Formats: sequence, C-alpha cells, structure tokens
Amino acid sequence: MTKLFLEEVEERIVLFDGAMGTEIQKLKPKPEDFPNNEDGFNDGLVLSRPEWIESIHLSYLQAGSDCIETNTFGSNQIKLQEYGFGEETISINRTAAELAKGIVKKFSNEKKYVIGSMGPTGYLPSSNDPDLGNITLNKITEAFDLQAQGLILGGVDALLIETSQDILEVKLAITGSLNAMEKTGKEVPIISNVTLDKYGKMLLGTNVQSAYTTVSDMGISVFGLNCSTGPDEMESSIRWLDEQNELPILVMPNAGMPINEGGNAVYKMTSKDMSHKLEEFLNKYKRVRIIGGCCGTTPEHIRELKNTLKSYNL
Repeated sequence: MTKLFLEEVEERIVLFDGAMGTEIQKLKPKPEDFPNNEDGFNDGLVLSRPEWIESIHLSYLQAGSDCIETNTFGSNQIKLQEYGFGEETISINRTAAELAKGIVKKFSNEKKYVIGSMGPTGYLPSSNDPDLGNITLNKITEAFDLQAQGLILGGVDALLIETSQDILEVKLAITGSLNAMEKTGKEVPIISNVTLDKYGKMLLGTNVQSAYTTVSDMGISVFGLNCSTGPDEMESSIRWLDEQNELPILVMPNAGMPINEGGNAVYKMTSKDMSHKLEEFLNKYKRVRIIGGCCGTTPEHIRELKNTLKSYNL
C-alpha cells in the first residue's frame, strides 16, 4: 500500500478528508465522554467513543475522500502527557490507526488510504520564550518517534506532519519519523505540511521558501500547506512551490479565514466557493497533487471537491 499511495499521487489528484475537531464538536461531547473525564481530550475518543470517530471517518469516505486522517493530531507523547496518557503513546496511536483501517476496509472495491496525523507539541524550540522554548530537542524527537511507531504499527499508508508552526520542530518530527521506521522495520512516505499566516509566514517568521529548503532534502515525499487561512491567502506560496517543480504539493486550507463570533472561530467559506478556488489551483499549478480541507470543512466540502475532481481523474 505504501508504494501504491505515492503512485496514486503521481497518477491522479488525490483527495484527503476534512476537519476532525469541528466534526467532533457537532456531537456536543460532555466531560464523561472522554477518558478519565479529561474534557477536550479529542484524541482519547478513539478509546472512549470509538463509534464517534468511526462515523466521522465513514462520513468522509462516503463523501468521496481517497484518504482519511487518523484522530491523532495531538497524540505525540508531550501532548498526551498533558492528559496523563504519555506512557500509552504507542498504543493510542496504534489503536487510532487500526480503527481508521477498519473503516477503510469497508470500501474494498476502491483504493482508500489511512494517513497518520501528527500535529505540533505546543512548544516552539526555535524561540527564546522561557516557557515555549524550554525543552530539549531530544525530547521532541522522542515524542514524535513514539507517535510514528504507533501509527506505523497500526498500518498507516503515510505520515502527515501537519499544522507546523516552527520549522525546527518539523525537522525533529521528520527525524523522529525516520527513527520510528528503523525501529519498526517499515518505511512509509512522509508528508510535511507547514502553516502560514495571511502574510505567508510561519508563527516565528519563516517564509515558505526557507521552510521548503530546510526540509525538502530530509527524505519527505510531499510538501504542503494546511490550516490558518483559507485558500486565497495560500496562493502566492503555492505558486512559488509549484515553480520549484520538485515534490508533489498538498493543499488543505480552512473553510476561509476564521471569524470570531462570541469567542468561537467560525468558518464561512461554502463548499462551492472552496471547490472553485481549489479547481483554479489545479488548473494553474501542476505540482498540486493532493487537496483536502482543514478547520471548518465538512463532508459537504469534500463531496463538492470530489465532484470537481471528476474531470481531472478520468
């Protein structure tokens, strides 16, 4: 399956799923729904409410996704320790991957893939902040190593390092993933995504050119952008990446820029508007090989993107 995933990316436009967190919030979880009543421990729902996560995965696959992401965005060891589950890093990630693989098997007549989601630790190792920068690089690498081991053992077809805000942490996540492959004896593709603000910069000021140059030779198979903004704000960075004519590009925007309503982030870009913009990208930028959605995107957004892809994947 590993080889097939990369072949798929070269042969046709591959469609990822949409948001997990906002779909979970629609289920109105209560503290007792989470392991040990740890309110907000969304990744822990693979243990306490697996049927919820299965239903979200299924909704995206039914909408036309070629790939679903594991519910492990915050399942590196450092994040899991905040909820008292750090010692279970490998097993939680393995469980989440196996849960997703089980849903994919329901689509035995189609090629569907499971992507291991790896979000940030919450630290910024490049910064001088006394709190956010106060961590050893080895600890971050180990946190991602353990997560990647679990995901690989659970059978993911690729690893996705996503929503990255510190390029040094991205390097550490890639290193941890490569270490995990050595330990498990199994290689899977690595997709490295960064998150840019509307000015095209990561949180600590790194632009897309520096980010790409830093990690493109580390053994990754795909480079991409996700979260933070809608598709419009991503275009100049996508244009530059496309001009490099090297790695395949993944584009997973939010459903527009977040709007604050009553203290909550609201995303108002319609499925048709988002689909239209991503179709423009596909027409203009030939290295864009994977599309999908981040915050605020729903199965309806994915369904509309699937319809758009029908003319590309004949």
